[in-house]
Amino acid sequence: MTERKNGGTPPWAAAVRQGQQNHRFDDSIVGHPPTVLSRVQRLASLPWLASWMQQLKSENKSIHTVRSYLISAKGLASATLPGEPNLSDSAIEHMNVQIMHQRIDPNNGRIDVWMQSLSHLAPSTVHARLAGATHLLKWLGYHIPDHIVRPKKGKHLPRPLEPDELTRLRAVAQISENPLANVVVTVLLQTGLRVSELCALDDRDVNVHTLSARVTSGKGNKDRMVMFSGSGAEVIGCWRRHRNGRRTCDRDAFLVNSRGNRLTSRNVQKLMDRLADDSDIPRSRLSPHTLRHNFATGLLNGGADIVSIQKLMGHTNITATRVYLDVTDPALREVYNRAQANELEELLSRERDAGTEDVAEVESVEDADRISIDPAELA
Repeated sequence: MTERKNGGTPPWAAAVRQGQQNHRFDDSIVGHPPTVLSRVQRLASLPWLASWMQQLKSENKSIHTVRSYLISAKGLASATLPGEPNLSDSAIEHMNVQIMHQRIDPNNGRIDVWMQSLSHLAPSTVHARLAGATHLLKWLGYHIPDHIVRPKKGKHLPRPLEPDELTRLRAVAQISENPLANVVVTVLLQTGLRVSELCALDDRDVNVHTLSARVTSGKGNKDRMVMFSGSGAEVIGCWRRHRNGRRTCDRDAFLVNSRGNRLTSRNVQKLMDRLADDSDIPRSRLSPHTLRHNFATGLLNGGADIVSIQKLMGHTNITATRVYLDVTDPALREVYNRAQANELEELLSRERDAGTEDVAEVESVEDADRISIDPAELA
């Protein structure tokens, strides 16, 4: 659980309190189906917790997600309204579905009281709590009231891998028994693709002759071309030979898993986790997004300007590119200083040119004065 660094009530919590005062019992704001869901009616007498856990299991939620959702659900259910007694965890866990349905009805204001209790937590933690509450409410036929304001998450600069970490990762990927390891790491590092773009690549989009790949339907549904090196083409060729020997269900996909299906973002992250363990890198430090950041900083260190980096990364707005490039980075500072120096040199050059023209004009006037003849002398 992460707490807020600064004290006081955050703006989103104040908005929740305002919503509680003005819309607490307003069906047009909160709203829920006029009739109870058939699922709720069917499970009415069963324990809500066991029934909900079964639902989460059927959705293949991870252990971490289930644990987070459980904290949210118990927190919401245990919130007390004025005049209500505090309930033990055991009492809450043994409620049946019908009682839980009535207890967390968004119209009774319990969710507002619960949201107020989260005001000391960091925005990311509040988002996690709301995710669990949203799932439970939806399962019972409700939805999060419109007046519940989700706190804004602060944008954190992604931290690229250090050179020694990158060296270890590449070495481990090259010798990995998983044939996907080397091609995934190489392509991500050399192209800066988003993980969704990597997984969406079709085999026909990757051209080893032109050392480029076409990204179709990228973020914002915009197509672009990305490039890779000759060494990258060799890695891709090696992967293709292995891929052609697999039982491929999705013949269009560039990257397929051991079952022959198109690679998913979850597959890639699981691969990153295994590579992180083998490379002695914390799992939290290695993700496809981390390698995308390494791609950006690598371009910068190589002398690329930020506009070129923006185009290669597929950013519509250059502000998004700047998020990847910390202004305290010595390389970015060098780019800035170089740009400033060029601008100053251009300004001085214009001034010198203007000065030369002025001198030439003065000299031409002086010459004219020297060779001018008094008309009286010709008389």
